[in-house]
Amino acid sequence: MLIVTTNDLAGWRITKVLGEVNGLTVRTRNVGAQLGASLKALGGGELRGLTKQLQEARSEALERLSESAAALGATAVVAMRYDSNELAGTFQEILAYGTAVIAEPLA
Repeated sequence: MLIVTTNDLAGWRITKVLGEVNGLTVRTRNVGAQLGASLKALGGGELRGLTKQLQEARSEALERLSESAAALGATAVVAMRYDSNELAGTFQEILAYGTAVIAEPLA
């Protein structure tokens, strides 16, 4: 599945717009990573445990987006974006969304 953040596909022609698709995941923070982040905050620097968790959540949301688009018969998703929210100070919501399309390569 071709997924891009642009509104068009260079070298492709969009023949049909199927509509909005999304992929959502909500995760709780790992207690170990959260504890490590609290200690790391004292000295500064990257919070690697939390970075890893957020990257995994983004990947999961993107995979769910791809599955949703494929279920509609899409060959691509354009204008893909991520959105993120914190829920109740403990949970992280990651949403990947975009427009499912059928696209054909230009001859």
